[in-house]
Amino acid sequence: MARQLLVEYYRCHPESLDFTIAAPLQDMCSYFRFGQDILCYGQTVGYTCPTVKGHIFDAAEHVGRHEGTISLPFDPAQVVNNLRYECYVDQSGQRTWLESEWIKKIYHTLRPFFPVSLRKYFQKAYLRGWETIPFPTWPVDRSVDRLFEKLLGLTIQILHIDYLPFIWFWPEGHAACAIVTHDVEGPIGRDFTGHLMDIDDAYGIKASFQIVPEKRYTVSQAYLDTIRERGFEINVQGLTHDGRLFWNQEEFLRRAQKINQYAKEWGTQGFRSPVLYRNVDWMKHLYFSYDMSVPNVAHLDPQRGGCCTVMPYFLPDGMLELPVTTTQDYSLFHVLEEYSMDLWRKQASLILGGHGLMNFIVHPDYITETRAQGVYKELLEYLNQLRSDHKVWLPLPREVARWWRERSEMKLVADRTGWSIEGAGSDHARLAYAHLEGDQVVYEVT
Repeated sequence: MARQLLVEYYRCHPESLDFTIAAPLQDMCSYFRFGQDILCYGQTVGYTCPTVKGHIFDAAEHVGRHEGTISLPFDPAQVVNNLRYECYVDQSGQRTWLESEWIKKIYHTLRPFFPVSLRKYFQKAYLRGWETIPFPTWPVDRSVDRLFEKLLGLTIQILHIDYLPFIWFWPEGHAACAIVTHDVEGPIGRDFTGHLMDIDDAYGIKASFQIVPEKRYTVSQAYLDTIRERGFEINVQGLTHDGRLFWNQEEFLRRAQKINQYAKEWGTQGFRSPVLYRNVDWMKHLYFSYDMSVPNVAHLDPQRGGCCTVMPYFLPDGMLELPVTTTQDYSLFHVLEEYSMDLWRKQASLILGGHGLMNFIVHPDYITETRAQGVYKELLEYLNQLRSDHKVWLPLPREVARWWRERSEMKLVADRTGWSIEGAGSDHARLAYAHLEGDQVVYEVT
């Protein structure tokens, strides 16, 4: 299973890897380390800690090596799934009484009657202490990706491989990827859509618009046609944006039928849940190619947690997840009260260093005033700089989803000249090599 996990992530040749899992593992899932900088959640051979604040067992000291086989003191597939699917959240000790379901229900019931100033007050009270949450790591958490790098490094080291070939993460050898997404919350955002597209076009960047189908505002066919005709993308954003989509499964299933119908009528491929509420186990009832509802670090979101990766990944039902890897504009402007690019730059730099996906949410509702709009224009200018100076790919979300699905089916095969890539879309793929510099895995793209 560990071998298959790395093959899926790196698209490398399976014969390059050989892992076994030590036994027996502890019965309970808890926190442990794999080296000093990688925090895991799952079962391992040693003592694990139920919270991230206690003494944490380091599983790296119990890695076995025998005749080219690596024996791991935990199951990497379990750890990766526990982090990506946020299975650790209820055991993290992070929850407070303000995060209770009954509090959320009261808030969302009364929210339409609150002025923005009062909403901000409640949101800040709810989020108080967010900066002290130890896990996931703020402002970007790459625990899953660093675990993969660590396992690949062990393979290179133990098997005495100088350069391990794999299929590079992004097409045409792009160093990383960035997408801009616009969640339209209300009539103000809908009416500002045309002007926002003008701004995006001025910087040569296309974005997706996530539209709420019912109750929030009228969605005319002309409105949808205008977005498409200008080369932007349309996705479905929940059903009514009332915070109740995931309150109970019966209600979710009822709404999912209507959401799927809108997806069919609008010809959309992507979904985003309002407020980034989510339940991975229920997503199988939504018929989309990809989802964009899971934050990388959810410290500033009503539903805490985070997937701890900056790479796309598949949900259990086969839907692709494009995680939200940067802070939303609303949180930046109205919770942190920052009108600068500092945080976005820091997050983008960390993601670029990990060759990951920068997923930005910018609401047309919140950038109508000059100061916020100025920050957004700085962001677009910065993304253009990343595109020219660092070869960052700036596609639409649906293009990312298509590429990641194609890459997941590609194979690395040996031929007379070395290695080649086979599969649909392979003409855009690039061969890469991983090697060690000290204890660090370094990538080279051909």
